[in-house]
Amino acid sequence: MLVNPDLSLRAAVTPHQYQWIASPQPGVERVMLNRVGGEKGRATSIVRYAPDSWFPHHPHPAGEEILVLSGTFSEGDTHYPAGWYLRNPPGSSHQPSSAEGAVIFVKLGQMQRGESRPVRADTRDVSRWTVRHGRECCPLFSDGIEHVSLERIPAGATVLGGPVESAEMLVVEGSLREHAQEYERGSWVRLPPGTYPDLVAGRCGACVYLKTGRFANPVSLAGASC
Repeated sequence: MLVNPDLSLRAAVTPHQYQWIASPQPGVERVMLNRVGGEKGRATSIVRYAPDSWFPHHPHPAGEEILVLSGTFSEGDTHYPAGWYLRNPPGSSHQPSSAEGAVIFVKLGQMQRGESRPVRADTRDVSRWTVRHGRECCPLFSDGIEHVSLERIPAGATVLGGPVESAEMLVVEGSLREHAQEYERGSWVRLPPGTYPDLVAGRCGACVYLKTGRFANPVSLAGASC
């Protein structure tokens, strides 16, 4: 399966364009934002867990990245409410579930081979936030190849301050605007190398998951769904 597969091309999906597709596991649905391969492929998705839904224990040979958007997402006996950021490195495994239901943003099979450190970050913790370039930033991951953060962007401010090698963003709160196009909460945008001075926060500002850098090619097409 191919969904927005070419990383050199711009891609965007707004909530009005969401198409919920059933996963192999009852009670779990996905919106496919980017996919190369089938159930064991490289993927970026919005995943929705119904209450009391789960996936069997499974490995992630090429890693997995998760941002909990609503509800509570669980791995075994550990529970992560909305706002938690998880990064499971290549070779990790887990048994995901949700007792109350959850919506998560998930990236599968997109990590570098050498990445080995798991990350658990509660973005609700005010001590994790700093002011950088005139706006609040919650750093989540950086390895010299890619940089991941949550950014609170004031109304009308430019999202990207200069040229980027590549950029990917998910609007967590508020909205973004570019000319006549508005990207409301839940919108996903992927940008190729370039400058984007006209991409700004909407009239109420925005909180955005932002990844910039040289995006990794999949190290493997093996690994189960989240």
